[in-house]
Amino acid sequence: MIKVLIVEDDHNIAQLLQLYLEKEGFETRTAADGGKGVELFRSFQPDLVLLDLMLPVLDGWGVLRKIRETDKTPVIMLTAKGETSDKVSGLEQGADDYIVKPFEMKEVLARIRAVLRRTGTGEEENSKKLSFDKLTINMESYELLVDGKRVDTPPKEMELLFHLASAPNRVFTRNQLLDEVWGFDYFGDSRTVDVHIKRLREKLEGVSQQWSLKTVWGVGYKFELLS
Repeated sequence: MIKVLIVEDDHNIAQLLQLYLEKEGFETRTAADGGKGVELFRSFQPDLVLLDLMLPVLDGWGVLRKIRETDKTPVIMLTAKGETSDKVSGLEQGADDYIVKPFEMKEVLARIRAVLRRTGTGEEENSKKLSFDKLTINMESYELLVDGKRVDTPPKEMELLFHLASAPNRVFTRNQLLDEVWGFDYFGDSRTVDVHIKRLREKLEGVSQQWSLKTVWGVGYKFELLS
């Protein structure tokens, strides 16, 4: 069972997160201040931390620094601040993602699963390698095998392909892909996704009749399995 530590001083938000995540099968603990959060992190040894920025005793930045002194456990920052500088600062200090309040619980769950996928944490470790007809995507070694041959592929292209192929036949919008693959609200053009898809297609076009990288016009992209 994946363990999530929630460090949040707003009791209602902490309780809501705890109830929702436990309903989804996560084991949780909560801390209402940064000092207690650091203590619980050491004793509970979570697989992921949801960390509020504005906390009593020790703020979120302080908690993040304490965690990063010894550990690479994924941390998602929760904050009411939405400024670009705060997001960039959080990511530069070692946060894995950043969610601005108010948020939807479904968004939190999607972000958690995306971070666990990217970092290979907990139960997600078993899904670091995907295999299809004439295609192997190995995120442990960042290797792409196409028709038995290793194809040099930049990390972000690998992550994008792995993300699509992890949910075959599901359509992702460009914004979803930017958010879930790039890991935070991307401050650029959504055509970034189009460029990466185009490069992947050049490597994968016509390799197999059993799968394809499809454009869903007006929506986004999907990794289509043809049974």
